[in-house]
Amino acid sequence: MTTEHLTILDSTLRDGAQGEGISFSVQDKISIVKALDFLGIDLVEAGNPGSNPKDLEFFREASRLSLERARLVAFGSTRRVGVPMAADEGFRSLLDAGPETVVIFGKSWDFHVKHVLRASHAENLAMIGESCAAAAADGRRVIYDAEHFFDGYASDPDYAMRTLAAAVEARAECIVLCDTNGGSLPERVAELTALVRREFSPGVEVGVHAHNDAGLAVANSLAAVRAGALHVQGCLVGFGERCGNANLSTIIADLRLKMGLDCLAPDSLSLLFQTTRCVAEIANVVFDEGTPFVGHHAFAHKAGMHVDAVTKDPRSFEHVDPAAVGNERRFLASEVGGRSVILERIKRIDPAATKDSPLVAQVLARLKEMERLGYQFEGADASLELLMRKAAQKYKPFFRLGRYRTIGEQPSGDSARCAQAMVKIEVEGVEEVSAAEGNGPVHALDLALRRALERFYPNLSGMRLTDYKVRVLDSERAAAATVRVFIESSDAEDSWTTVGVSTDIIEASWIALVDSIEFKLIKDIEKQYKVYL
Repeated sequence: MTTEHLTILDSTLRDGAQGEGISFSVQDKISIVKALDFLGIDLVEAGNPGSNPKDLEFFREASRLSLERARLVAFGSTRRVGVPMAADEGFRSLLDAGPETVVIFGKSWDFHVKHVLRASHAENLAMIGESCAAAAADGRRVIYDAEHFFDGYASDPDYAMRTLAAAVEARAECIVLCDTNGGSLPERVAELTALVRREFSPGVEVGVHAHNDAGLAVANSLAAVRAGALHVQGCLVGFGERCGNANLSTIIADLRLKMGLDCLAPDSLSLLFQTTRCVAEIANVVFDEGTPFVGHHAFAHKAGMHVDAVTKDPRSFEHVDPAAVGNERRFLASEVGGRSVILERIKRIDPAATKDSPLVAQVLARLKEMERLGYQFEGADASLELLMRKAAQKYKPFFRLGRYRTIGEQPSGDSARCAQAMVKIEVEGVEEVSAAEGNGPVHALDLALRRALERFYPNLSGMRLTDYKVRVLDSERAAAATVRVFIESSDAEDSWTTVGVSTDIIEASWIALVDSIEFKLIKDIEKQYKVYL
């Protein structure tokens, strides 16, 4: 295993953009580059300037960026079959994009040479060599991506190796072995990485680019590193074409925490949790909370025995310190959680509480009763905290409901606003009535309630509902079924989730809406006065 610095190349903006449902604007790409630079990534493969005008525009805009560590990389193919280097406009666009480093990909699998390129073996070798040589002669550092290398080696080992030699002889400084179809196994990746390193090093860096079609992209990348690879490609959040690219958030954490290898800017690993979510948010993808190291589930404990053990020594059920990657430990309250879960949460309300405190028993009993009715608190921390405050008699409602009414109408003409809501509330003896139109009854109810309350609590203007989920709990009762509603709300600094349950979807939504607003008000007061209510 090497003690040298491993170069990380993030391809979110190029290979990641080929994933289903992913589309970046120029400003999106700029924002992701800044996030990756903040994390300390070495190379950011920012697009293929020869393939579309958006990438050309991006490279023009990005030339004005002042980056601390990350270097932008332009990606493109070798020259086209039968086209002289000087006449290949796509290749010229690659160089005109401006980055000092370029990634050039070419064919290593004889099947692709014959059936996709429809070229001779000799022509393909010439395309690789001439393209790498032209980029190097233009003053660029050349990384050569050997597309389909592992499949190519299995088909014709000698020819696959000759494609690498053509790139190296043409002054490519790094050759990347690509498992483009994502079907290789770790032992094979390790074997061929070691073989290529013996053949071409020292002097040439060997890298790996893995896809996740067999669920092995991370394992294959780590196997390549153990075999001597010094360059690893992937996408920070793992999305990409088909089943995605190697997930760099997992790879980086494994390299640093499991293998003790240097692959980021110093002291930046703790930014991993924050940066992955930033990139996912910009890409507008739902973050997989089961992602190792950086998912909310990664350090979440639910079983009572597990929680009890972790409170005594985290090593009992945690393989690394959550803080190392910027994550945090979570204890999930449920009917199987037991007293240890409740105690950890309730100590914030009553620091003197013990497992035998009546308050703990009271909260646990109330929790079990609520879950019997259909509530689920492990994904609704804000509602759980309000439940505990009420049990501890440390809760005072911020308003009293007079009544609410919702009306829906169809058809609604050209307007998307097809529902109206009216709310009457009272705050310290002062009544307020408000009405609003919305895209549906819950949206209208949310707008009307906050409109009524903003007279008394202006800070609610910075709050918004960001997600809404409904689960039918007893489907055999059809339209009379009990439903569980989760509402996620956020402000400029935080997000939180609340839950409501009823046979009436509007009432269930109302319960969750009220909890979300009261949690926001409590949070803001505590922050302003630095007290715990």
